This record gives sequence, structure tokens and C-alpha cells, in this order.
Amino acid sequence: MIMSDLTSHLRTQGRAALRDLSYRFDTDPEALRGMLELLERKGRVRKLPGGTPCSGCCSCDPTAIELYEWVS
Repeated sequence: MIMSDLTSHLRTQGRAALRDLSYRFDTDPEALRGMLELLERKGRVRKLPGGTPCSGCCSCDPTAIELYEWVS
């Protein structure tokens, strides 16, 4: 996976959980977190506060979900 795949996915989806991105790209969450932190420093994504609902299935603990949102 390359950074452009990640940015394209986030741009299209609007927001995504780290866990979902890990499954989607078959990539270690720590590697993705590094890419997401780079995008966050560039102002392209933001990490949403813990407890932010993902508007998904509601079966996960919201405090355990790490969500990122496309901003630019």
C-alpha cells in the first residue's frame, strides 16, 4: 500500500477507523498510524477525539475506536 491509496480511500469515505483501514489495506495498524500522523501534520486528516461514534454498527466500544477524518 502506498500513501496515495490511503489518501484516496479517506477522501472518498470521509472518515475511517484505524482498525478498518488495517483490514482494508492488510497493513499493520502501527504502520498506518505513522502514515496518518504524517497526513495529520500536513493538515489533510485529523484524528477524532476518543468516544466519537463511527456511525457504523454500534457494537464496538466507542472509546476503543481510533477514527481519522479527511479535512482537505
